[in-house]
Amino acid sequence: MNQTTLITLATALSAALFSAHAQAIVHDAEYYILNAQHGEKWAVEDKALDAKLAALKKRFGTPPNIVHVMWDDLAVGEVGIPAIQKVRGFETPKINRFAAEGINFMRMYTEPSCTPSRAAVITGRHAVRSGMHTVSFPVEHSGIDKDEVTMAEVLGKAGYATAFYGKWHLGDTKPSYPNEQGFDDALWTPYNQVPSMWIPKAELMNVIVGMYPDVYPKDRYEIDRTWQPRGFVWTLEATKGGPVREWGPPPDVTNYYKIDAESLKRTLDFASKSTKARKPFYVSWWPVSSAFFPNPSERQKSTVNKALPAESLARLDKLIGELMEGLKKQGIDENTLVVLMADNGPFTHHGPDGMVETLYRGGKGDYWEGGVRVPAMARWPGVIEPNQTVGDIIHETDLFTTFARLGGAMDYIPIDRIIDGIDQTSLLLNGDSYSRRDHVFIYTGQTLAAAVKGRFKRIWAGAQSGLSGAEFYDLYADPREQNPQMITMFNVKSAFNHQRQRHEFWMQKYPNRPGPTIGPPLTDIENARPETKALSKPPVDFKKLPFDPMEALKQPLPWTNSDSGQ
Repeated sequence: MNQTTLITLATALSAALFSAHAQAIVHDAEYYILNAQHGEKWAVEDKALDAKLAALKKRFGTPPNIVHVMWDDLAVGEVGIPAIQKVRGFETPKINRFAAEGINFMRMYTEPSCTPSRAAVITGRHAVRSGMHTVSFPVEHSGIDKDEVTMAEVLGKAGYATAFYGKWHLGDTKPSYPNEQGFDDALWTPYNQVPSMWIPKAELMNVIVGMYPDVYPKDRYEIDRTWQPRGFVWTLEATKGGPVREWGPPPDVTNYYKIDAESLKRTLDFASKSTKARKPFYVSWWPVSSAFFPNPSERQKSTVNKALPAESLARLDKLIGELMEGLKKQGIDENTLVVLMADNGPFTHHGPDGMVETLYRGGKGDYWEGGVRVPAMARWPGVIEPNQTVGDIIHETDLFTTFARLGGAMDYIPIDRIIDGIDQTSLLLNGDSYSRRDHVFIYTGQTLAAAVKGRFKRIWAGAQSGLSGAEFYDLYADPREQNPQMITMFNVKSAFNHQRQRHEFWMQKYPNRPGPTIGPPLTDIENARPETKALSKPPVDFKKLPFDPMEALKQPLPWTNSDSGQ
């Protein structure tokens, strides 16, 4: 990029940033290009939206309650479209009804895998910015930084009661615990679902290998028993400022299958308690949804599909039905926005049987549409019109800013960093064609792999320096990205180049964190089992080593295929 271009970009972005735009939130560069074209129209829309939100607050006495439900690894079309389920061998009638009673989003984009997706939605920032760009696995010795500002912290400052229940997957260090990240109440799994199969019975059945050496005859050649962790944690619970405790510990796998039911119970209890206190509430309920080891308490299948994903959806559907019925019984469903979505595409690469692409190419970990487009829907009776199918682009980070707008918390969004999330209140309340986003950047790890602008997509991953390639797609004409174009789409090449330049130029002003923040794992747990205590302590005397192992953990690692896993 030459100096003239840099100066032009800097001038344009600075002018847009310090304009009369609501709040001095620092958005990504591409937003300002759109705002310069549509800002006056959006300002008129915003006045009408503010009047409607004020009327709702007057009617109900508080801003809306917000429940965000996000589960793992599902392709667009698997839920919310009953016609597809007719040929899939399972049904989700409660979720399908939910979709029919509100908005069914057809272009909800996320990050490609679990940890990045969860970091993005909870901070309103692409995971590459917070350093949470790679899937964490036990035992991680790291987590989201204490200085990242979460949705709970923003809404909490506006008077909301906040709770988190389910799969957190954003670290195992004390500062990364959700009760340290703004949540008043929390029950969470610090890791993904992989530890659900880390039990002695799984070792005996050859589901895992070498985690429990005591089930084998002695291996005379094994000399380092500290190399891999021997213990692990499934679930923790805590309140803000209170003690942390283990809940439902291993190895009884039925404890793992109880997490979702317990999370739903706590969600409804928290809603009731908050309502009685006349406080609006925000709950992130992120179900673990599935385990990698059968539930011994189940005696028959729930679906004719019989695969793990379908069985998990059947369980989840029942819980969603109970959630909606519970909110209705409490008399608060008309003042409660509920959003359902998956965190990324299906686990098609080396995952459990039954994970399928359904509509779009690719899955979890991919920059293809199937990896980053997910089923998503929103319901708010009397506010969001029913029976809507929306084709606008929306990104999971947009929920951060949109929830803040609905909750009257925009003033608490930090202004010292880029917030990728765009306020999509107009899309929620006005419906199809009212999005304020037409673009998406897709990262795999720290690599900008692809970008979308409206109907167009460009793949940068694998590009060879100095050569033009067939790296462009028309997502209307080729939604499964089967026919890459070159000459026929050179008209958008420079446009994508400039879009990327603006994005990376703005990133120079607001640099990314290099990675998660390092620290000792699983500390300060009041009722920690001996196995858990062992994990929080060094396996050897660090004083006997010529290096600091904690410093070594800061060493960057190359991206591998397993980094996009569960």
